Amino acid sequence: MASQAHNAHRERRHAEGAENYAKAIYNLQAHAEGPVGTGAIAERLGVTPASASAMLKRLADDGLVEHAPYRGVTLTDRGEQLALEMIRHHRLIELFLAEELGMPWDRVHEEAEVLEHHISEELEELIAAKLGQPNRDPHGDPIPSRELAIADDETISLVKLETGRRATFERVSDRDPEMLRYLSDRGIRPGTRIEVTGREPFDGPIFVSAGGGEHVLGAPLARRMRVSPA
Repeated sequence: MASQAHNAHRERRHAEGAENYAKAIYNLQAHAEGPVGTGAIAERLGVTPASASAMLKRLADDGLVEHAPYRGVTLTDRGEQLALEMIRHHRLIELFLAEELGMPWDRVHEEAEVLEHHISEELEELIAAKLGQPNRDPHGDPIPSRELAIADDETISLVKLETGRRATFERVSDRDPEMLRYLSDRGIRPGTRIEVTGREPFDGPIFVSAGGGEHVLGAPLARRMRVSPA
């Protein structure tokens, strides 16, 4: 009995690992041209390159990734479906925690990282129905549909918005709580109208009008903010 429990625990850990890797590769593929390197995957997941390499071999054996020698990996159709399923779970949970439980948007990511592996398809549907079949999470990221279709990203980075142009702030990464608190404290949330009023050269800060005030945003933050020009 103990051996069976140990095996079940090990299989569950492997399944969660596969889900985390698939999601990480999917997100990295969005910004890469071609296969995603082992080093980039290891950095995103906070593991050693050796650990990442071993796990990627197992994912290849499971038919979730295709390995290009000396270049990296790409998700197979099965791997992409797994990634989108986890992304749907994650973003629905984030929105449920924020809207139904009042949790601040800078804290929901960490909770969703844990819970996304453990909800059933029935619970997923109940959450989606409770929230009115939403298509965006609290950070503005698109939520894959029940059929795992996801909206195309037609936004641009704030740093590419020309001075004097107006836009709507659409989305931002959920991975940096401090950054989210910084934006929230300045009244800048998805849906906020934003205008670039000036910028410093050589990758300097950007001056914007948003949330009823004037703000100075560092270039690294502005690069991670996605907007739809007016």
